[in-house]
Amino acid sequence: MNAAIPSSLDALSKEELIGIVSEYHLTITKLQHELSQLKKVVFGPRHERFSPTIPSKDQLPLELNLPVTESSPVVRVQKIEYTRTITSDKKKPEGGRMKLPAHLPRTRVTIQPDEDVTGMISIGEEITEELDYTPGKFFVREFARPKYVRPEPKEGESSIVIAELPTRVIDKGIVGPGLMTQILIDKFVDHLPLFRQNERFKREGINIPSSTMSDWVAKGVQKIEPLGARLGEVVLKSDYLQADETTIKVLDKEKKGKTHLGYYWVYRAPQYNLVLFDYRQGRGREGPKDSLKPFRGILQTDGYGAYDYFGSIAGITLMGCWAHTRRHFFEARGNDLQRSDYALSLIQDIYAIEHRAREQGLTHEQRRQLRQSEALPLLVKFEQWLRTEYAGVLGESPIGRAIAYALRRWDKLLIYTTDGRLEIDNNLVENSIRPVALGRKNYLFAGSHDAARRSAIFYSLFGSCKINDINPHAWLSDVLERIDDHPINRLEELLPHIWKPRHNS
Repeated sequence: MNAAIPSSLDALSKEELIGIVSEYHLTITKLQHELSQLKKVVFGPRHERFSPTIPSKDQLPLELNLPVTESSPVVRVQKIEYTRTITSDKKKPEGGRMKLPAHLPRTRVTIQPDEDVTGMISIGEEITEELDYTPGKFFVREFARPKYVRPEPKEGESSIVIAELPTRVIDKGIVGPGLMTQILIDKFVDHLPLFRQNERFKREGINIPSSTMSDWVAKGVQKIEPLGARLGEVVLKSDYLQADETTIKVLDKEKKGKTHLGYYWVYRAPQYNLVLFDYRQGRGREGPKDSLKPFRGILQTDGYGAYDYFGSIAGITLMGCWAHTRRHFFEARGNDLQRSDYALSLIQDIYAIEHRAREQGLTHEQRRQLRQSEALPLLVKFEQWLRTEYAGVLGESPIGRAIAYALRRWDKLLIYTTDGRLEIDNNLVENSIRPVALGRKNYLFAGSHDAARRSAIFYSLFGSCKINDINPHAWLSDVLERIDDHPINRLEELLPHIWKPRHNS
């Protein structure tokens, strides 16, 4: 705090006293806001549910007589109506019971009445289904290759004739494609560390050393790595990317018992329904600067300063995220409920337009036209309100920072209205990051920087499977069997967004 209370307050003028009180009040407000945010992280849920609550003037959190302009409305009510078309042919099961999937195998159990039915006429049967489960079982695949002796071998020919082994997941290894796939999916999709998988195998009477399983994972990465590199090339040739980053703890060999805080930089290409994880040891701009060298187009990010560099690159347009803008106003509710709720209600109206566009299945051009006709007028009104209100708030207060955040990025926040392909926020890429957050709670850290890079490959491929609604086990087991023999110039055919199972080709 810059202001210091002198020994005698009587010597101060009224203006000096107001200045000291204002500065102390601002400091207290900032500390209260930081404390509430810390409590939310430590104790409370992190979702942001907004229900407008407009207080009376007597309930405003700031006790100073700050100017509140007459342009601040108290309550906004807007009625939105639209027609929703339902195309689903699904019917509710009789009696409200969930219908079990038809593709599952059925085991029939016939139960005859206790009494003698001899001479009775059968008029049908009642079918009652229940869903049951048998734990997955190991099996051994034997490759039997008959050996023959050539009766009169020609010069240079072997007298022994035997078929070649098919391409295997690991040459001379004992792991098959199904087991390798399950280990990788358990680790990177279901976040089950290798030592826990090993305990499960032991219950089946199979003891696989942890070092062997780690070696299998490393060799699985080597096999799939070219496909991961190809995925990165496809993502970066998109003209629209969403970017975000998240942390991963990595064991530091130079500091025994301590971990290094690394980062996954995540890029999602909505155009191709693909996501790319790129591991870097730090959060500096060097990571995206190196990764995004070939990229040209629209880059949608939050307000993190590392991305500002790309605003000066020819061919790259930085675009803002309304979810992050909304978050700042949500967090400022404890400081200025009236202004925060008014801003949140406007943002809620803007999102309602996006929801309607999705519900009606609008094309990209139709969505652009809807944004131009309905969202843009709201945004013009919002900007005028922001500029008016900013003059009446403390710049360092939470509400002041929220308004400043929006105004500094206003041009970037408007870009989404110019193209129906663009999303209003970065939520798609944030959703892609969630598996990493779940993984952190299970395996806690990566064993090395190389392990973190290997994980990035599988997070990219499995994340892309999820976006495209593809069963990752079916995809990976098929790819592991095919990739060694697949033409390198057609490797893209194995990527999740265009992959077709071999038996359909």
